[in-house]
Amino acid sequence: MSLFVLPQSPIFTYLCKMKKVAFYTLGCKLNYSETSTISRMFEAKGYEKVEFNQKPDIFIVNTCSVTENADKKCKKIVKEANKINPDGYVAIIGCYAQLKPQEIADIEGVDAVLGAAEKFQLIDLLDGFVKEPSEQKAKVFNKNIEEAIDYHTSYSLNDRTRTFLKVQDGCDYPCAYCTIPLARGASRSDSIENVVNAAKNIAASGVKEIVLTGVNIGDFGLRNGNRVETFLQLIQALDEVEGIERFRISSIEPNLLTDEIIEFVAQSKRFVPHFHIPLQSGSNKILGLMKRRYKRELYQERVSKIKSLMPDCCIGVDVIVGHPGETDEAFLETYQFLNELNVSYLHVFTYSERENTSALIIKPIVPAHKRAERSKMLHILSDKKRRHFYESQLGKNFSVLFEEDVEDGMMQGFTENYVRVAAKYDPLLINEIKPVKLTDINENMLVEVEEVEIYETH
Repeated sequence: MSLFVLPQSPIFTYLCKMKKVAFYTLGCKLNYSETSTISRMFEAKGYEKVEFNQKPDIFIVNTCSVTENADKKCKKIVKEANKINPDGYVAIIGCYAQLKPQEIADIEGVDAVLGAAEKFQLIDLLDGFVKEPSEQKAKVFNKNIEEAIDYHTSYSLNDRTRTFLKVQDGCDYPCAYCTIPLARGASRSDSIENVVNAAKNIAASGVKEIVLTGVNIGDFGLRNGNRVETFLQLIQALDEVEGIERFRISSIEPNLLTDEIIEFVAQSKRFVPHFHIPLQSGSNKILGLMKRRYKRELYQERVSKIKSLMPDCCIGVDVIVGHPGETDEAFLETYQFLNELNVSYLHVFTYSERENTSALIIKPIVPAHKRAERSKMLHILSDKKRRHFYESQLGKNFSVLFEEDVEDGMMQGFTENYVRVAAKYDPLLINEIKPVKLTDINENMLVEVEEVEIYETH
């Protein structure tokens, strides 16, 4: 018996769309949440999601453009995709795609480029992902960033033990060094109701920890340019969601991290004692040149407030080295400020020139070799900070969410206050939260624990 399917029938359309698609994500947690959501859109349409090296028919690359290095990574990934499947369809989305669409369109092997307003419409816009002749230019869908006004609820799922839940997009802060407002548009948010519903759906899938993410999540509550809700109201509502044992705040600006937010986290049921707070510079002069909206004194106040209420709280810091105008004296001011600050680790970024940013006109320019030296100094300081923080936690009892990562017979996980823990591997521990006592720090800067009781409930 043979099966004949009419060309215009729904079954024919479905069979034609049974292509394999792979995704590659560069950049931040926000990008991961959006990639995961877009991948589920493909699967809902009948596409098969596969790994990047499994010769997919379609490659979707979600890009970052915070530094020049991120742009180079995109080009390398396109080249690799062309090797894996020369006949594969390559579509580029994300921040780099919004900022430099024509530059990407000129990369050999790229078939389509979609900006911020178009990336969630790519299935409809690219109509079956049919490659054009090699001499044909890549298709470009790229509206002005002012037209990127829609909000798309997004969250990662089935990729990691923790889920990244997007609650906010875009930014209204024109920092001198940053292209994000040009790449993602104005600040806008989901509603509390939608975020809570998303958290409930995530809980139903068995996820135990959600990381709240966005471009500037402390600015949550803006819709159509009007503030209708606040970040404090959001976390108060999420704290009541059953099934999620932990909520973690990914990053929040110091001027938006209010005493009320800190006080709420300190006594909440589900929000963990962990803050990541961008500093960028410990010099008030450089903060002014960067167009940041606070001074170092405010940052110090926020850290002191957190530690007074949550002594074991983990505090991470973003810092930029080599920003134009950063003299040796200004850098040492930053170093000394961080050295004395009661924080747990640093994320160090080396300043990178970006087109259409006001930092380009600031003098003096810091030579590349000095940027590298300063970065190395702060990385060493970060290691010292992390070790000091970990040592201060030894002998204490916490709970750990164990992940699937296994190395040399050991599995890893994080305590509520973001201490990375190693324990003897047991598959029954994966995605389980277990009480532990922190005992020692190994050569890989992992805190080891006493034997974990697998059958003990938490």
